[in-house]
Amino acid sequence: MKRGLMRSLFEERYRYGISRLLGERYRYGISGLLGERYRYGISGLPGEAYRHGISRVCAAALMLCGSILLTGCHGSEGMRSFAVPEEFDLSREYEVTFWAKNDTNKNQTAIYEKAIADFEDLYPNITVNLRLYTDYGKIYNDVITNIATNTTPNVCITYPDHIATYLTGGNLVVPLDELFADERYGSGGSEVRFDAPRAEEIIPKFLEECSFGGHYYAMPYMRSTEACYVNKTYVEAMGYTLPETLTWDFVWEVSEAAMAMDGEENYLVNGQSVMIPFIYKSTDNMMIQMLRQKEAGYSTETGEIEIFNDTTEELLYTIAEHAKNGAFSTFKISSYPANFFNAGQCIFAVDSTAGATWMGTDAPLSDISEDKIVKFETVVMPIPQFDPMHPKMISQGPSVCIFNKENPQEVLASWLFAQYLLTNEVQIAYAGTEGYVPVTSKAQESEEYRAYLAACGEDEAHYEVKIEAAGLLLDHMEDTFVTPVFNGSASLRDAAGQMIENTVKSVRRKQTVDDAYMEELYADVSSLYRLDQIERQNGMTSGRSDLGKLPRTAVILLASLGVAWGMILLYVGAGIVRKKRKGV
Repeated sequence: MKRGLMRSLFEERYRYGISRLLGERYRYGISGLLGERYRYGISGLPGEAYRHGISRVCAAALMLCGSILLTGCHGSEGMRSFAVPEEFDLSREYEVTFWAKNDTNKNQTAIYEKAIADFEDLYPNITVNLRLYTDYGKIYNDVITNIATNTTPNVCITYPDHIATYLTGGNLVVPLDELFADERYGSGGSEVRFDAPRAEEIIPKFLEECSFGGHYYAMPYMRSTEACYVNKTYVEAMGYTLPETLTWDFVWEVSEAAMAMDGEENYLVNGQSVMIPFIYKSTDNMMIQMLRQKEAGYSTETGEIEIFNDTTEELLYTIAEHAKNGAFSTFKISSYPANFFNAGQCIFAVDSTAGATWMGTDAPLSDISEDKIVKFETVVMPIPQFDPMHPKMISQGPSVCIFNKENPQEVLASWLFAQYLLTNEVQIAYAGTEGYVPVTSKAQESEEYRAYLAACGEDEAHYEVKIEAAGLLLDHMEDTFVTPVFNGSASLRDAAGQMIENTVKSVRRKQTVDDAYMEELYADVSSLYRLDQIERQNGMTSGRSDLGKLPRTAVILLASLGVAWGMILLYVGAGIVRKKRKGV
């Protein structure tokens, strides 16, 4: 394990307390490491002298342990680099742990389970164990925790920003370049027992999103973007006509107009006491896309932080102005945009195209009771733009990475399963659960997928809003972008959204948002997400450099620890012998 990994683990968890790494009981004393009785002496052993003597030695030894955790791993080489075996050993059995996200969508769960069963029929010697999550952040946190204990999954649905943090450890994530190219077991290889897509059949733009540090560390699994789901009925009722491309000015203007109320404090547009005209689900995406549309700084490819600029401040002032009277809010502050949208209490709801089945009057997965649903016409449009002639929107969606293990045969088994997730059977079925788009040309150009798109609106399986959301991405693939990936890019993304969240909360609390506020906001967010440390880290190191042999001080610490524990064992042993002799 390299020092960079330990630093990243501690920085990622610092906000939640060191107890998340060393165990809950760490907060209550070192007894969580040696057992509850340590605080009171180890009863039944040498007695009072032991408690006042040997306990000090134990404490010193444990302090040495802590030092070594932070410094002694400096020169470790980590796990051996993976090399593709010449032959997959079918005589041995393998277990592959697969962590995935399913959005609480039962159809997605069923597809994963069927994919696993079909794959296991093809490879009876491979057992795939599925663990489902409802949040990518929880997968990320669990992977970071399990890195320290070398218990990562074999295959993981994740995001490139997260993989960049995983890569700070030595050879933890398998680079896929050689696997892609292997003639026998690579993409569509001769020894693969199913119709896998070749590497060139993965949509190049999507595959490139998984390339950083000179290697492919993941394969795209599904792709989506953000859409603005619009209540066209209400827009037209207020006398507006939807433009071909939404602009921020149009959305802000209509949102402000929708705040008009009657004498009984009901909103004129819906006749209800609740109306939040514009709700944004993912404020990190909101800030990132606004900055890209304005061609303003976010970060460089090498990890230099550029987000604290005049354009960011200008955008925050605009957001504050519209949040002040309730015309704008966020998911974290108000709840899911779909719930307000379907109840006729929101006009512009921005969410992922992968959330389309929750959106609209006839949404199959609507979370509100039927009596709360309001009838209106839903239109799926790209997110608002500053320059309608040159639209820009983010490309997002899960990717698949493979974690390295000591046994290369186990890694090869993992790779075979990961490939199976890109077959037409899985790609088309999973894309049909939401407004996702398959990541291979093989699937996109298949008759089955084209028939699926053509059946738009025919029944619930072909819910119109869902298929229109997928079509939005298919029509705008060349207008999408991704942000730079580096160790810490996940924290920068969180910081981008946090600035919007803090600003909206502040104006709702009647706080003054001015230059002094912005200066303090920048400082607070930078400190919370340790952006200055990320910048120094990426400026000091490039990639996972070899840190060399353990320094002499670390060797001395290790030797001292061995001697200390040896003395403890001798002392304890002598005490037990003396006690037995006295009892004779």
